[in-house]
Amino acid sequence: MGASLNEIKTRIASTKKTSQITRAMQMVSASKLTKSEASSQKFQVYATKVREIVTHLTATQLNDIASENPRGDINYNSMLLSRPVKKTGYIVITADGGLVGGYNSSILKQTMSILEEDHQSPDDYVMIAIGGTGADFFKARGINLAYELRNLSDQPSFDEVRKIVNMATTMFQNEVFDELYVCYNHHINSLTSQFRVEKMLPISDLDPEEATTFEQEYIFEPSKEEILSQLLPQYAESLIYGAIVDAKTAEHAAGMTAMKTATDNAANIIDELTVSYNRARQGAITQEITEIVAGASALE
Repeated sequence: MGASLNEIKTRIASTKKTSQITRAMQMVSASKLTKSEASSQKFQVYATKVREIVTHLTATQLNDIASENPRGDINYNSMLLSRPVKKTGYIVITADGGLVGGYNSSILKQTMSILEEDHQSPDDYVMIAIGGTGADFFKARGINLAYELRNLSDQPSFDEVRKIVNMATTMFQNEVFDELYVCYNHHINSLTSQFRVEKMLPISDLDPEEATTFEQEYIFEPSKEEILSQLLPQYAESLIYGAIVDAKTAEHAAGMTAMKTATDNAANIIDELTVSYNRARQGAITQEITEIVAGASALE
């Protein structure tokens, strides 16, 4: 019985230490989540303004493209035009490590389902991975990666992802693939995230009816087409960057939730072990009393 008591005490002590670690990690993730949410909100202000400007500048082209009656005197930007799809590009955003609950597995499972349903062979798509978990997952299944990006900071700056977003837009313009999707978990709140597959290229989320009218029209120097040739790739890059920021926020929320669950589970285990310890200790005391009484009776 003594060995059993010592074993239970050891398990209680080790579980308490684990609980302290998971509680500390929960607090760290909560702090990161707060910063990421603030960063995401600031980016949304910028993204909304850029979208407003781009929609205004492209309204004429968007209306012509929608009417399927393009004019010969307008040089339509290739990033607005849909073309026959020979290859599809995917950017899959995962975490670099674990301890984030089902965050990674949810993204990878649903991404694989999309690939299996929509494509006959790996030659039909180009894969780009952000996050070590996703990169290792695809490599283990023989899927070649056009590019991978690991070890992003907790609040990634645009400079960190500049190379990968530039490469994605350039590959589309060079017709390496004909459309681009970003697969990631969208942050809703600290308890909930939602898997999303967003089409980034060609740019199709602009509505010409949302175009803002101004009392004074823009004066373009150089031409509107030349400005759009620079502005539209930057707009597409900002959309991809926004998805990365959103995914990082969801990752921190998943990490916080996972560590809270682990802390709660540890507390339950400690309670159960404490009850077992008390029962074992009471049994040992009862056994000792019985032996003492039996010994005293034998002496009478």
